[in-house]
Amino acid sequence: MKRVRIFLNEYPASIEVANELSERFRSLGMEAEQVYIKSLDNKGGDFDVNIVVGGDGTFLQSVRLSEFHSAPFIGINTGGLGFFQEIGVDEIPTLVHMLKKEEFITDEMKLIKSVATTNDGSELSFYAINEILIKGINSKVIHMDVYVERNFLQKFSGDGIIISTSVGSTAYNFSVGGAIVHPSIETMQMSPLAPISSAAYRSLLNPIVMPGNYTIDIYPETKYEKSVLIVEDGVENFVRNIRKIETTISNTFVNRLHLDKDIYWKNLKDKFI
Repeated sequence: MKRVRIFLNEYPASIEVANELSERFRSLGMEAEQVYIKSLDNKGGDFDVNIVVGGDGTFLQSVRLSEFHSAPFIGINTGGLGFFQEIGVDEIPTLVHMLKKEEFITDEMKLIKSVATTNDGSELSFYAINEILIKGINSKVIHMDVYVERNFLQKFSGDGIIISTSVGSTAYNFSVGGAIVHPSIETMQMSPLAPISSAAYRSLLNPIVMPGNYTIDIYPETKYEKSVLIVEDGVENFVRNIRKIETTISNTFVNRLHLDKDIYWKNLKDKFI
């Protein structure tokens, strides 16, 4: 391992950690490049590892900024919850040593993909690590027909629908009462956001978990077709004239680096219990 890229936000604590990392790597004869997440011109490059300094928001932005770079990602937490950020500031020497020795494990985080088809047949693709949220504009109630594997499931009415990955089950999904799913299990979870069940609309009131290779098709009602937001990991996209939104787990993935094979259970206990 020779080249390290360090993503960071602009908070003083993150800058201090990034500078320490750079000095340590360079003292070992390794190259280290710092990239602020607002620097939208730093996407490519031949790096061996991506280190993200900040919180979970910084991690998600960095992965997206890198255009889902093939080199593995690992995070150092200088933010809040930090579920993606597995390394504490006090563990920096250990991290540097293990990266130099290449003593780590990696796994794949498959992205969820939504393809929105418009009335003129155009297709727009959206990718996320945690979740795709489909909702109305300006917090308006949205009405949608929902199909799973081409089987009609529900005539949904409410604030929106969250479709999450297993990795994302501890994010927005969890805050609306969704189940926590171990990331090694490839699933999608569809969770309603403030669902309404009435004589006209029969909405599922609880989340449902399904295999990741299933396809969810959502058809917004015609009068709402110009008022749909597709939100990918917090990034809002306003798409006009949507006819259908098709969602499944994609073959695109991001490599995630771990120093401890049991870190998931430690994070779960420390951050949620």
